[in-house]
Amino acid sequence: MTVPDPCVDVLIASYLEQDLVDRIAACDPRIRVSYAPELLPRPRWHSDHIGVPRDLTAGEHDRWSSMLRTADVMFDFDWRHPERTLEQSPNLRWIQATSAGAGQLIEKFGLSRVPLTVTTAAGVHADPLAEFALAGILHFTRGLPRLIADRLTRTWRKQETTELAGRHALIVGAGKIGSRTAELLRCFSVTASGVARTPRPAGAPFDSMTTTDRIAEHLPAADILVISCALTDDTRGLIGRRELAALPDGALVVNLGRGPIIDEDALAEALSTGRLGGAVLDVTSTEPLREDSPLWTADNVILSPHSAANVPSENGKIVDLFVENLGRYLSGDAALINEFDFDAGY
Repeated sequence: MTVPDPCVDVLIASYLEQDLVDRIAACDPRIRVSYAPELLPRPRWHSDHIGVPRDLTAGEHDRWSSMLRTADVMFDFDWRHPERTLEQSPNLRWIQATSAGAGQLIEKFGLSRVPLTVTTAAGVHADPLAEFALAGILHFTRGLPRLIADRLTRTWRKQETTELAGRHALIVGAGKIGSRTAELLRCFSVTASGVARTPRPAGAPFDSMTTTDRIAEHLPAADILVISCALTDDTRGLIGRRELAALPDGALVVNLGRGPIIDEDALAEALSTGRLGGAVLDVTSTEPLREDSPLWTADNVILSPHSAANVPSENGKIVDLFVENLGRYLSGDAALINEFDFDAGY
């Protein structure tokens, strides 16, 4: 990696709390931080990196354009014209994304084949997403839908329920999110097989490992199927009608990755017939979910609007990562954490 010039201009391109901005500025005397929250979209909650776009005056547009022109490093993508990133930021060398799955954004913004380093927030969202997965899995396994329905109808009836202990999970995407999910499930005596793109040895928290091309062999034993991989050409439509049919009756499907990885129509059909026990979805094929989707009214679906990872601690964790990477970037002798692989797509 080329050692940067003595001073590095860092532009904060989405909302951050001021103490976090100050932390970035204080991490090295060679850092010059530009931050103008009054020019950025208004955040709707802590760690909102999209926000509500502002109507800038001509002068404010000029001011933001001037800040873009001098940026060597950006924290997040430009909110106005990300498709013109290199044109409006000719000095730009590196973008720290605020999402783990930045591949779709990179492709959308036309940055797939440009001389630019992008690092992702992979791992930052592992805890909240794994907690969401566990909450949904417990919801169905412990029969909470029936208990809720009985309470609403003032029905008092004793029935047996099921338990997590002794079940097996197949986790497609054995990265930080998938690993954290496996760790939490292990606390409930659930075994897990991890699925990775390339072979790797088995080891905690996974009881066994396999590769994407061998998923079919493991589906019949998967009481729980968790999707936590990136969306790439290889994973789009990875779980279709045939794969869902191979799961045991009553299996649970969890999607923490991207909607198009699962055939949504086939999933809805398997849920409507009762063959699957339930689905826990943080993502859907189209977002927002189309109005006529049967997932809206299915009793055996937990649906989150791609917001299960939106927690107050998110910004702090991303800044921790960014500050570590800034130190590596300035030293020029260490690889950046979570550098996006343009060939792999994540």
